[in-house]
Amino acid sequence: MGKITGFLEIEREDRAYAPVAERIKHYREFVEPLSEKETRDQAARCMDCGIPYCHNGCPVNNQIPDWNDLVYRGDWDEAARNLHSTNNFPEVTGRVCPAPCEASCTLNIEDTPVTIKTIECEIADRAIAQGLKPEVPAHKTGKKVAVVGSGPAGMACAQQLARAGHDVHVYERWAKAGGLMRYGIPDFKMEKTHVDRRVMQMQAEGVTFHYGVHVGVDLPVEKLTAEYDAVVLAGGSEKPRDLPIPGRELKGIHFAMDFLPQQNRRVGNEPLGSVEPILATGKKVVVIGGGDTGSDCIGTSIRQGAVSVVNFEIMPAPPEKENKDLTWPNWPLKMRTSSSHLEGAKRDFAVGTVKFSGENGQVKKLHCARLDDKFKPVPGSEFEIEADLVLLAMGFVHPVHDGMLKTLDVALDPRGNVSADTVGYLTSIPKVFAAGDMRRGQSLVVWAIREGRQCAHAVDKFLMGSTTLPR
Repeated sequence: MGKITGFLEIEREDRAYAPVAERIKHYREFVEPLSEKETRDQAARCMDCGIPYCHNGCPVNNQIPDWNDLVYRGDWDEAARNLHSTNNFPEVTGRVCPAPCEASCTLNIEDTPVTIKTIECEIADRAIAQGLKPEVPAHKTGKKVAVVGSGPAGMACAQQLARAGHDVHVYERWAKAGGLMRYGIPDFKMEKTHVDRRVMQMQAEGVTFHYGVHVGVDLPVEKLTAEYDAVVLAGGSEKPRDLPIPGRELKGIHFAMDFLPQQNRRVGNEPLGSVEPILATGKKVVVIGGGDTGSDCIGTSIRQGAVSVVNFEIMPAPPEKENKDLTWPNWPLKMRTSSSHLEGAKRDFAVGTVKFSGENGQVKKLHCARLDDKFKPVPGSEFEIEADLVLLAMGFVHPVHDGMLKTLDVALDPRGNVSADTVGYLTSIPKVFAAGDMRRGQSLVVWAIREGRQCAHAVDKFLMGSTTLPR
């Protein structure tokens, strides 16, 4: 198994970024891949652990030590087969997943984990370069399944069910497939050709996509439950967390997911329609929320030509120096700096916005205060900051209830998500299943892929009495 002493002989080396001055001029990906030799060297660092904790960190259960060894040995084809056996879209996770697998790698005890994400991306890209061959089922079951939503959960579920021989129809309210992979993730993090290629592969496997169809609004959900043998709800968690403070009604204050999809549509030459353009060009921008969505707002604002970008986070600043108490599973508590943060944004932590103020109905200032450890304003810490554009990137609370979910009268959990267990994925409505963020709440793309695959397993078993689909 691999080069047993590789981790002792080879230092961790990861992909580099193109210089800031160059990359902010465009919306293309700017990560510079390692050479084949460098990638194989990094794979050689895998320790062949008796208990590979990276499995614990990876939601889709990637067989990481196995394909690390295959890459080290130069068997890229077998590595790709192994990787695709657990992950439908490794080229996506190899670009945008925060890599909890690396956090749980044994070598992360010294903060030098194997570059799992980079190796995964290289395996996927090499396989795709050779051509994505459709996996057409040997026989058709005669069963029809509707999947509502074409994000990573819906696409993974649909692909697995099509490969099991079912007639799968995906309903998407937007003009193209991908969900947040297409409309939420900026192109400079992941170009949309990656999504397009998978859609073409799925179509070749028999999946039918219906675009511009908003189930529960312009297509009655009862029509799906009447015409299909099973229905999968994979519409995501799209209800954004708001900031209901004085001045919220002022113009220039927008949700991140009103801002980001617009730019993605511009890059994809997709018409914006009648919506009001939201642009950071020539503006002082404040992004409220320190997660990935906030980071995406920063990078997009800088590329649009913002005068300045400030990022506020309600949580206190995580430790910047290495702290061995912050290895797995306390990894989320570590300071993270994204490529967008490095492009010129100012970050500030433990900040609460008390109110907005403006002129002639347009936002002009944020009135803020420092927060204590109970998230209460510290007396005397008040300050103001100018802003022409405020982007709210504070996460999502639950799926949108109006429309499809209310019509179905499906049971919800205490958090407002669709209630469905993690074994059968069946909701309170007969033959209606749920997966992804719509079921578990806002989460990672890698969790969505896992949920889609597991839901497909459950649906196939429900329809056929047994299944050979992996969970």
